[in-house]
Amino acid sequence: MTALTLSTAGAATLRADALVVGVAKGPKGAIVAAGAEAVDKAFDGKLAGVLDALGASGAEGEVTKLPAPAGLKVPVVLAVGLGSVPEKDESFDEEVLRRAAGAAARALHGSKKAGFVLPLEDASAVTAVAEGALLGAYAFTAYQGGEKKAGNGKDSGPKQPLAEVALLGAKPRDKEHKAAAERAAVVATEVNVARDLVNTPPNDLTPEAFAAVASAAAKENGVKVQVLDEKALIKGGFGGIMGVGKGSENPPRLVKLTYTHPKAEKTLAFVGKGITYDSGGISLKPAGHNETMKCDMAGAAAVFASVVAAAKLGLRVNVTGWLALAENMPSGSATKPGDVLRMYSGKTVEVLNTDAEGRLVLGDALTKASEDNPDAIVDVATLTGAMVLALGDRTFGIMANDDAFRTSIHEIAEEVGESSWPMPLPAELRKTMDSPTADIANMGVRMGGGLVAGLFLQEFVGEGITWAHLDIAGPAFHEGAPHGYTPKGGTGSAVRTLVRLAERTATGDLG
Repeated sequence: MTALTLSTAGAATLRADALVVGVAKGPKGAIVAAGAEAVDKAFDGKLAGVLDALGASGAEGEVTKLPAPAGLKVPVVLAVGLGSVPEKDESFDEEVLRRAAGAAARALHGSKKAGFVLPLEDASAVTAVAEGALLGAYAFTAYQGGEKKAGNGKDSGPKQPLAEVALLGAKPRDKEHKAAAERAAVVATEVNVARDLVNTPPNDLTPEAFAAVASAAAKENGVKVQVLDEKALIKGGFGGIMGVGKGSENPPRLVKLTYTHPKAEKTLAFVGKGITYDSGGISLKPAGHNETMKCDMAGAAAVFASVVAAAKLGLRVNVTGWLALAENMPSGSATKPGDVLRMYSGKTVEVLNTDAEGRLVLGDALTKASEDNPDAIVDVATLTGAMVLALGDRTFGIMANDDAFRTSIHEIAEEVGESSWPMPLPAELRKTMDSPTADIANMGVRMGGGLVAGLFLQEFVGEGITWAHLDIAGPAFHEGAPHGYTPKGGTGSAVRTLVRLAERTATGDLG
């Protein structure tokens, strides 16, 4: 993990590999953003002109490197675009700062230390820049660079992430600034843990292996852990989880993580879909749709990371995480289309499509989570391709049985920089899952399939419990070029939203 410091050094005296400054789009060209005055002075007040000459416009995320002048102790100045100059008396948007810091950190892979002199007007800006830099510095290199170059003995592996981020302009002795930096470090660390899990190849991250990782981290952070193996799941009647996992040689697990605070007044339950690999089962996915299915456990990764973050932050709220872990494979023992499963709730489900498996494992976990009667349940899942068609690959959908709760989660997600959109649960779609054989089928009409999946999950939420469903199928795994603080591969989607929800619940500041 990249180190984070609040440096008391000035930009002109800091010894590092680079200084990161902000540049905005002004009416007549690039404008150097606040915080970089000492850097501009080293350029004799002509930094904006130099950037203009190099073609820098100040557009969001634009990165321009230039050699540092003699007045600085660093060899390189990196200017990152912040977009248009804010209106009078306004500050740069926190997400703009977060993305800019991330783009800069990505551009500095292979460096040991960089000083960030982006605008830091308050503690919120400190959080945004720190988070962005730490998230942008991420790289998943665990399976690369195992050999040495012949002859010179140098490591031939990929460039390592920026080793240290020094924030200049923040105040190390200011309680708010210090707390903001510490929070950012915890949240970014756990987002990156979730990313690591999503990126891990499925031959190494089986349900059993995932459960072991979660157990070890939980115990290190004072979180209680309970793991139900296949024998316990069969005995307990978890027909959904077992129905999905019985076709694999790697048996399923249900993991319960429990963080409690002695002064907590509220309890949240987070439930995560953890399909460590999804072949589609007997309803096999077509060619071209299997290659990224290691990411189908991203919901469970987000839940795991969020519970650990709540523990590290010592939030005054009880948070329980449920990881519904299974591998969905075709075999002679796999569930077949037409089979009927008896869920943990006792409800029977006719399986019309074994590739609609996430809702089956979540159904069992939602019922189990409801037994503790939490104040609210939020499930997180890479659940439907239909949600990607509806919202694209950067926005997750939010469904809920309470409109005010759905609105609160949407506002929280936008606040922390995670794009989301409220979605309905149309009652008329429920009847499309009617089955002549069982209580419900696991499929309904194709159009509005993401909403149908949400309606299925709602069937397994305890009566009177506030519930929301986050379908992160789009943003959980990024296949394009990196941008801002978003890497290629696992993104850690929903972790920041869940953590902020826990914080708001702890302080009683929830809608």
